[in-house]
Amino acid sequence: MVAIDYDLEFLEDGRTIELISIGMVCDDGREYYAVSSDMPVDRILNHQWLKANVWPHLPLRGYKPPPQINALQQSDGSLDMSDTRVRPRWVIANEVRDFIQAAGPDVELWANYGAYDHVALAQLWGRMIDLPEGVPMFTHDIQQEARRQGLAWDDLPKQESAEHNALADARHNQTVRRWLAERATNQES
Repeated sequence: MVAIDYDLEFLEDGRTIELISIGMVCDDGREYYAVSSDMPVDRILNHQWLKANVWPHLPLRGYKPPPQINALQQSDGSLDMSDTRVRPRWVIANEVRDFIQAAGPDVELWANYGAYDHVALAQLWGRMIDLPEGVPMFTHDIQQEARRQGLAWDDLPKQESAEHNALADARHNQTVRRWLAERATNQES
């Protein structure tokens, strides 16, 4: 079994889920990160939480953080379309499919609170039934595994930086998943 830990940042309104970015980390050492050039930038910038927590981690031009004391100006900047990590959704779908399939037939997907992540992942290809061969129909959830072991959120390893950067979050998910697996193995011994 090979695991891929992943995270998606997205805008959801109760009817649709719009991809912002995706980060994936595989047990074999490979990593993948992409930002959707098709994201609804205006809607994201009008969403206070996404603007404050996700937008600053994207490849941007002209971004200046919110004013500190003595700061004179702020700029939301714009998505840097020349950055190689910024790609159309269809390209991301093909690259993610290839990334997952390269892990082999026994791949497991893992995410933290992964229900929405899995739906957003599946929507790269349309309906759930349209998942490419080799892409799992479900994602294992780190929170469920933690609860199974009797752990609460505060018991888990903390992310040191870059929270809500999809790749940093995927790396942290891998750290937590491995920590939980080691803990479960030690309890069985």
